[in-house]
Amino acid sequence: MAETNTQTAAGTFDAEQKRYLEGFASGIAAVRMTGGLASGGAGASAPPAEPTGPDAIHIKAQDRTVKEGGKLCEQEKWKRAENPFDGHNRLIQEAAAGKPPKPEDNFRWRYHGMFWVAPNQVSYMCRLRIPNGILHHWQFAGVADLADQHGGGYVHVTTRANLQVREISPEHAQPFLDGLTDIGLTARGAGADNIRNVTGSSTAGIDAQELLDTRPLAKSWHNWILNDRSLYGLPRKFNVAFDGSGVMPTLEETNDIGFQAVEVLEGAAVPPGIYMRLVLGGISGHRDLARDTGIVLKPEQCNAVADAIIRVFIENGDRTNRNKSRMKYVLDAWGFDKYLAAVEDKLGRKLDRVAPEHVAPRKATNRFAHVGVHAQKQPGLNWVGVVLPVGKMTSDQVRALAQIAAECGDGQIRLTVWQNFIFSGVPDAKVAEVEARVEALGLTTKAAGIRSGLVACTGARGCKFAASDTKGHALIIADHIETAVPNLDVPVNVHLTGCHHSCAQHYIGDIGLIGAKVVVSEEGDTVEGYDIVVGGGFAENPKIGTEIWKAVKAEDCPARVEALLRAYLARREGPEESFQAFTSRTGAEALRDAAEDQPALKAAA
Repeated sequence: MAETNTQTAAGTFDAEQKRYLEGFASGIAAVRMTGGLASGGAGASAPPAEPTGPDAIHIKAQDRTVKEGGKLCEQEKWKRAENPFDGHNRLIQEAAAGKPPKPEDNFRWRYHGMFWVAPNQVSYMCRLRIPNGILHHWQFAGVADLADQHGGGYVHVTTRANLQVREISPEHAQPFLDGLTDIGLTARGAGADNIRNVTGSSTAGIDAQELLDTRPLAKSWHNWILNDRSLYGLPRKFNVAFDGSGVMPTLEETNDIGFQAVEVLEGAAVPPGIYMRLVLGGISGHRDLARDTGIVLKPEQCNAVADAIIRVFIENGDRTNRNKSRMKYVLDAWGFDKYLAAVEDKLGRKLDRVAPEHVAPRKATNRFAHVGVHAQKQPGLNWVGVVLPVGKMTSDQVRALAQIAAECGDGQIRLTVWQNFIFSGVPDAKVAEVEARVEALGLTTKAAGIRSGLVACTGARGCKFAASDTKGHALIIADHIETAVPNLDVPVNVHLTGCHHSCAQHYIGDIGLIGAKVVVSEEGDTVEGYDIVVGGGFAENPKIGTEIWKAVKAEDCPARVEALLRAYLARREGPEESFQAFTSRTGAEALRDAAEDQPALKAAA
């Protein structure tokens, strides 16, 4: 009777009251699972049973947090109330009826790669998993078909060498995921508190400079994750990258775990040869790059060591404060020595360490390696990089590009962390045809000074966290620079990110812009704008950039970038001095002052 009365009364509640009741019920369930409430009867309940199964490591960590006086954040409570994998059939049923997800179900859907991005777009965005960023031409074309059938008819390349499809309505969410399975792809664990897409060297296996082919390592780790449920539901998202030390950087220093191929020289504690050096704690949005641990591994040891590192994080990461829940903060609190000792305890052995003087320096990268024509180590073959306007392609372009890969290359599409892709295995005799066919699609393979290094996150058009329309503003900046600074003869990386999550990694760009709301009236009215940093770097020159301007209106940013580039061109020692090297030599503040002396900014002052 009580249940019947509750249901009848609930029928008179408005949407906000219903959501409150649903949240209250979820909270009660979560508290009961942590032993905080008796589940029935007047007396005290028996002690909760010891957690078992793949979720046990997470439940124990949550229990310990509560026992020590901590309050689990909402996302941890949602995990406890219903595991996102266990709730999948319910999610499918509700989505099939066209029902938008509640906040807790939006979180759960992300375990399956689906992100509800309202209010910016009242639809899902799906992020895939593509280990090492390499897929077959027919898979590439298949994603375009799915984008037409279930999404907005376009595809984005991300900064993790991955693909995203947007404008997927609720009833199309599961059919889209089923379609991915049909073409041998998946989105499992692509969002929320999970290990994200595994990146590796885009030119793996075709680069004459590389020390090691990362493809087997990335694929092996990808499969390791997919087949172990205990590696889902971390305190926060987690990134892992493998760099083969080739000419195209992988940006492994921005990852929680980076494996760098290195050559160990004579005289070290291990035999000379090729190893993977372990770096930890990268998270550029929090102004930190991964640091060398001194540990070197045989390539086949990477999975077990990464697994142990993650399990230490699962047990000790912060589950109360989402802003401090990345692995970096455990490293900050403990120090590297304590953390690595815990990892070695998990492994049951000590890890090999090598002093920096016994490791050969990394060979230089090529900032244009992802764009244009480059000879492969296989005689007579080339890779050809295509410039994409802030990573976007229409589905028709994707299908046509897939056909080019099949007819003129080895049939593979290699995505890069620079929001573009490369064709591989293109014979010398086919290069001109590839260039012409790409141009006919409205794209280019030419390595221009600004567009080839232009990176932008989704921005305010499709992300509720973004303060500015990054993709739109990036294209405006590129158009302006190509007209105003036609003599720019070197690559310059310009990164625009919409918020503190820094998906576009603005702190490692030559010039980085992070979205900000700029107050323009005494009443507090705001317009879109950016804070601007300069001097970031990566690969052999890793560095977090320095902020030089705050709260610049978006409409004023093209002139600011122009002034920075003009100051650089006027004062550099020559084309061989990169923008980052120039900024490092002169100082960020001196560059700012020189830019403010440029006519474009003086006129606006």
